[in-house]
Amino acid sequence: MRKFISSISFFFLISFSTILQSHPSSFADLVENLSPAVVSIASTTIVKDNNNSQNQMPRFPEGSPFDEFFKEYFDNERRNSPSQRPMTGLGSGFIIDKEGIIVTNNHVIEGADEITVIMSNQQEFTAELLGRDPKADLAVLKIDPGSTELVSVPWGDSEAMRVGDWSIAIGNPLGLGGTVTAGIISAISRDLGSGPYVKFLQTDASINRGNSGGPLFNIDGEVIGINSAIISQTGGSIGLGFAIPSNSAKKIVQQLKDFGRTKRGWLGVQIQPVSKDFAESLGLENEKGAFVSNVNPKGPSKTAGIEAGDVILRFNDIEIVKMTDLPRVVAESDVGSTALVEVWRKNKKIIIKIELGELPEQTYVSKKSSKIENKINEKIIKSLGITVKDENQSNGVTVTKVESDEINLTIGDIILEVNREVVDSMKSFTSLVEKYEETGRSSLLLKIQRDEEISWATIKFVDN
Repeated sequence: MRKFISSISFFFLISFSTILQSHPSSFADLVENLSPAVVSIASTTIVKDNNNSQNQMPRFPEGSPFDEFFKEYFDNERRNSPSQRPMTGLGSGFIIDKEGIIVTNNHVIEGADEITVIMSNQQEFTAELLGRDPKADLAVLKIDPGSTELVSVPWGDSEAMRVGDWSIAIGNPLGLGGTVTAGIISAISRDLGSGPYVKFLQTDASINRGNSGGPLFNIDGEVIGINSAIISQTGGSIGLGFAIPSNSAKKIVQQLKDFGRTKRGWLGVQIQPVSKDFAESLGLENEKGAFVSNVNPKGPSKTAGIEAGDVILRFNDIEIVKMTDLPRVVAESDVGSTALVEVWRKNKKIIIKIELGELPEQTYVSKKSSKIENKINEKIIKSLGITVKDENQSNGVTVTKVESDEINLTIGDIILEVNREVVDSMKSFTSLVEKYEETGRSSLLLKIQRDEEISWATIKFVDN
């Protein structure tokens, strides 16, 4: 019996030793080769000072001696305050082409007037924005390396990653460039509810503010993700980091490089979840699929024969388990390609062929003069914390900047109505906002158009 136990122990030791030997004892050699391809990104935005001192001045009874004293004080403050001041944000990125092509997050460079790329040896380059995609939170930059020989890193296969695989993050957390952390893949296909087009890799490698846009590597030195978000009550890492999978990013990055925008496949349907009641009434076995609530009359689904009331069960060979699966798989498909869509209609499954259209997208970068063109006719609505511009193709105004995550709007939304009153221009929108602000209301009801869909959202006035 003792011999048997010894044999088991010996076998366990050999097996455990084999597992340990299958992993590197150190990442030092790997990191040494990868670090030169990881960059820090400083984005500078010129913030205009609207001189709100008058609004902040205490109010006194008419004729009070303090009224004149404070008026003089606040007038001096306005004269001495600069009308503009620079604000700098820090993030990370990585080089994918030795010609100077760099990938980062959209939120790292969004709204920047100047972008500076800082290499691992502290050499600095001014970067040009080739294209950005707010929906996937990706951006592509270009620097002119001149005589400098750059180091690039290859893409890896994020689909090959398994829970428990090693992951290595390199970036610029809190301005501390060249920081390396390691951990494992904690989960795959994590839905954070931040948008329909990306499901994240989750890692416990330490990721903090400033890591955004930096690469997540596998142990072969391949980029399998772009670090983009953390969940934390303190703002620091608690082991819940999230990266955009490389397989989702590669195609978007290539399109941003080539066209300055993303070309996504489009079905032209509005969908909603299949609830238990829906499934029962439609004769479905379960609650899988995407219920078609409306069909765009000008979309490819209308031409192909998709009807409101259909339930989309499969798109090509991919099962639509949840409603949110459909926008992602359609968006990742090539514009103009033919898809086989399995739908449930009148108690039976049918297959419909659909030639995918192109999802209407806003172009954020013009190859010729993007910085100037994007700011034409923009107006800051400080009381709402947003920036808007005239919508050229129809009534309404387009949201071009959102100051806070707490605001229920996204860039590209078209505001059509304010409290059920039609917005037909920038001027009318501004007038309506001022009108309702003067009534003392705390919020507005907005009718908005987002990705061909009409919805409603409330927005609160910002306290001055």
